[in-house]
Amino acid sequence: MEKLSPRVDRVVKLANQIAREYEQEYVGTEHVLLAIAREGSGVGARILHHCQLDEAHIKDEVDKLIKASLEDTWVFGRLPGSPHFKNVVAKAIEEARGLGSKTVCTEHLLLGLLAEKGCVAQRSLKALGLTARQVREEIMRLMSESRLSPDA
Repeated sequence: MEKLSPRVDRVVKLANQIAREYEQEYVGTEHVLLAIAREGSGVGARILHHCQLDEAHIKDEVDKLIKASLEDTWVFGRLPGSPHFKNVVAKAIEEARGLGSKTVCTEHLLLGLLAEKGCVAQRSLKALGLTARQVREEIMRLMSESRLSPDA
């Protein structure tokens, strides 16, 4: 069974903090994306940086989209994440398996965000020009360069 890396745990905590900064009562994909960028040291953040996407650029795009998405977002009672958030975690687990990792890391979250069609994070990344193919290629490049270990 895959487990979340300590860095992903930190990213989820940051996503909760960012959701509070936005005065929202749910954790959405946009918060996870911003948290990956803010955390800054995981493979996911390194990929964003390599593609010249920093927290400020991502936040600008998210802010453009978030107003419209507020009307479409709903939460299951008091669950910690939106339905998109739950799907992203499930997709990140699938991506980790597909890449042969037993630990879900930030690069898997980034791929999960890109795979969750229609969510704020996916639309933001698309508008900023980032694709799942680019992320996978960058993961492979980083792995071959440094024999990448899971980003703990």
